[in-house]
Amino acid sequence: MKISVIKSDLEHLGTDLLALPFSHDSLKNEAEKTLSTLGLDIQVLKDFKAEAGEVVVLYGGGKKHTPARIALLGVGEGKKLDEWRKAAISFASKAVEMKLEKIAVDCSGIETVAASAGQSVATLAAALVEGCGAGAYRFDRLKSGKLDKKNSTEKKPKKIEELLIRADAGMVEEIEKGVAEGKIVASCQKMARDLVNLPGNYLQAEDISKGAVESGKKHGYDVTVFHKKEIESLGMGGLLAVNKGSVHPPTFTVLDYKPKGETKLVVALVGKGVTFDSGGISLKPSENMGEMKSDMSGAASVLGTLEAVARLGLPLHVIGLIPATDNMPSGTAQTPGDVITTYSGITVEVGNTDAEGRLILADALTYAKEKYKPDVIIDVATLTGACIVALGYPVAGLFSNNDKLAEEIFQAGQQTGEKVWRLPLWEVYDEQIKSDVADVNNTGGRGAGSVTAAKFLEKFIDGHEKWAHIDIAGPSFLPKSSGKVSGGTGFGVSLLVEVLKKWC
Repeated sequence: MKISVIKSDLEHLGTDLLALPFSHDSLKNEAEKTLSTLGLDIQVLKDFKAEAGEVVVLYGGGKKHTPARIALLGVGEGKKLDEWRKAAISFASKAVEMKLEKIAVDCSGIETVAASAGQSVATLAAALVEGCGAGAYRFDRLKSGKLDKKNSTEKKPKKIEELLIRADAGMVEEIEKGVAEGKIVASCQKMARDLVNLPGNYLQAEDISKGAVESGKKHGYDVTVFHKKEIESLGMGGLLAVNKGSVHPPTFTVLDYKPKGETKLVVALVGKGVTFDSGGISLKPSENMGEMKSDMSGAASVLGTLEAVARLGLPLHVIGLIPATDNMPSGTAQTPGDVITTYSGITVEVGNTDAEGRLILADALTYAKEKYKPDVIIDVATLTGACIVALGYPVAGLFSNNDKLAEEIFQAGQQTGEKVWRLPLWEVYDEQIKSDVADVNNTGGRGAGSVTAAKFLEKFIDGHEKWAHIDIAGPSFLPKSSGKVSGGTGFGVSLLVEVLKKWC
């Protein structure tokens, strides 16, 4: 999507759809004058409440050069960044539904909205661009178009090709700054969403590695891929055990971004890369199993974040670590009751082969601590259905052994709209994952499933004092019944980028 910041007046904007954002206050004080200027009937204002994300499309302005369609766009009270972002998502989604190619947003009042929201103009502009990118997203690369109506003049639905942001002269520089950042984050979110939406027969561990290599070459960071023989040499027993039932080899991919000049922090990001999770011998129910192509969402988020960090040029040394495999049942698959030895040397009794993500993360977490000695370790994973039970689909579970780190991630979630909620890591939960035959069991029973999974991971950070685990099982993938565009969301990219920016 091409994005331009322009100073044209509203009457002469060449666009298929122009959005006029209104808060509750500006609806009362400014809307009538604005619509009258554009030759539009003010009676429509009786049905428009300016709620965040509300869109009302108007036709037939009285002036010759007025855009053919104008959208009244609600931003609610105009005091929260979430309201602005929600409005952008709704506007772009509406434009896609209408098959429009060129859209515009009047941002002449952005300074007022920024002041009300306690944000900078650049931050609002970035959120607008990210929101429009999210709202415009559709995954259709696997559609052939062969079943489209033969008499249709359109071979494929149109996509938004251009976004115009109308600004007052004094705001152009700040808006352009935000637009530049927003474009990077939005494109990295899109990349993550595309990866998550690819089914298992299109995306295996080696494909994730290839994607990382391509990104690294293009954006200037190093990528090292460990293949099966090298993983065996490293002794990554967790990753190898999960891969035993597969016909596809595993990979362990390390993405290494080092900025020019002084480095403020060393940060390790670990992402779970299970390309398809059948549950293994502990087979999942067949209903909605197809959604388990999303079990590599953590890996996609880490890859998207590394690319964004490189393109933004953040002064941090950031390492991404992605253990990847599928989890399949077969005659060679690991079985419940098996005892495996992880990279750390810690032995694990496999209580359930469907608790596989924590096994591959265990190896990667230990490797991150041992090889890079990072100041911070954060892992991101679609780890437990229990987290969805606890927090639903909109919010991720947050676990951390460091209060300051937990608060920083929480605040980043509030800022980006990728919200997290902290859950406990108390020692009492260790009792649930004790094993009679090994150092630890990979499951702790039905109660507190997301907590015991986090407690399991904690054993593999080797005492690191600044670690966080983010369980994105809920917000990483929207089911078809959600009422929104289903599929991968790219959750985690914006959140992690915001955390890293704050550390700069």
